[in-house]
Amino acid sequence: MFTAMRRIDRQVSTEETIRILEKCEYGVLSTVNQEGYSYGVPLSYIYKDGSIYFHSANDGYKLKNIAGNGKVSFCVVGQKQSMPEKFTTSYESVIVFGQATVVLGQEKQEALLGLISKYGPDYLEQGKEYIRKSQDRTTVIKITVEHMTGKVRPQ
Repeated sequence: MFTAMRRIDRQVSTEETIRILEKCEYGVLSTVNQEGYSYGVPLSYIYKDGSIYFHSANDGYKLKNIAGNGKVSFCVVGQKQSMPEKFTTSYESVIVFGQATVVLGQEKQEALLGLISKYGPDYLEQGKEYIRKSQDRTTVIKITVEHMTGKVRPQ
């Protein structure tokens, strides 16, 4: 179902793929709309328990796309450096394919707290209060990973 990586010599282990996902700050979510157009949007996320979580307002383009077709891809790019003398770039990246669904209850709370912990660890208590006040205006989406690959091109 999923195409094998062309440059298999650059593919990294599952453990290294997860390390890249855990350390990167932002990724690009790709969805497809009702007319078949792709839509990529950058967003903050966490990787937790084998899934990717992100938050959104309760309405918007990405949520409409996910409601119509929950199959998504998600891409992150870690450390990169141009190598002009070699006409290339060194990089690390991960591409995930999975099913996106809305989460509720305790799972939603844990995902929001995970986002606060990742992006504002020095403001955990304030973040908990922010979650309490804004959780009704926030949707949390979980991408259940069906396939993922990590790729590294060293210097």
